[in-house]
Amino acid sequence: MRAVVAVTDNDWAAFLRDRPHLSEANFWLPSPNSGFKPQSVGEPFLFKTHHPDNRLVGGGFVSGFTRLKVSEAWEFFGEGNGVPSRETLARAINGYRRGPAEDDPLIGCVLLRDLFFSLPDRAIPGPPDFARNIVRWKSYELTGDSYVQLALGNLLQDSDGPSPAVAGPIFGDPRLAIPRLGQQAFKSMVLTAYHRRCAVTGAKITPVLQAAHIRPVGLSGEHRLDNGLLLRSDVHILFDQGYLGVDDRYRIQVSPRLRADFGNGAEFYSRAGTVIELPDRRAEQPAKDAVTWHMDTVFRR
Repeated sequence: MRAVVAVTDNDWAAFLRDRPHLSEANFWLPSPNSGFKPQSVGEPFLFKTHHPDNRLVGGGFVSGFTRLKVSEAWEFFGEGNGVPSRETLARAINGYRRGPAEDDPLIGCVLLRDLFFSLPDRAIPGPPDFARNIVRWKSYELTGDSYVQLALGNLLQDSDGPSPAVAGPIFGDPRLAIPRLGQQAFKSMVLTAYHRRCAVTGAKITPVLQAAHIRPVGLSGEHRLDNGLLLRSDVHILFDQGYLGVDDRYRIQVSPRLRADFGNGAEFYSRAGTVIELPDRRAEQPAKDAVTWHMDTVFRR
């Protein structure tokens, strides 16, 4: 397991620390092509202030990395972007970018959950080997006696808000966090994995697209990309109510009850048997056990 220590604006961290009700955050990067190498879900991401302050002031656990427009980042995370408004977010991002200001630029997003912060008077000095000329981040392997491992343990113990991610002894235990996405991260990752297109209809009108759980969270489903589909809002309702399904070969299934109950559904019957739009990466495509569960349990035969 590794941890990333990232240089953070102190005002950004303080803004989030002062809002303990926020369980998720977007550590935004001004460029969508920042060179950041995504971490595994559940790995720690720590906030370090600029020199000469140079302190570890908090962190979170990674839900994923994606690219969003500023409008989308604000829709999903709101004040979890570390600023009070969308306009402030766009202004801050444009302040880091070269060229003319954009109203809705595309940015890189490190999505975090289960945030934790040190008490203001208990912040820990940054890693000794974090050079002054590093202006973005540095990756560290977590070992039992490493500086970052010990600092992480101290941050979690001293945090002014307990983190529910701790899954065992803090020191020396590489399994620090449960590998799951936050709820808002789930929505944003599904949106980008499906290229902003409804998996069933191909619709690209973003305001009506919703991240659907194949197996609902209330029925042992999880916020995981392979438990998600991007669906137009009406398709989402029909899917949740069992009028539409997806089989284990990713083909659209339409219940005969749709026509029987409503005397309609031609749009969907014409698509029956066709393969849904899928994410490019196999690991992000619907899990076979999830779609099988839906067909066996929810789909109306």
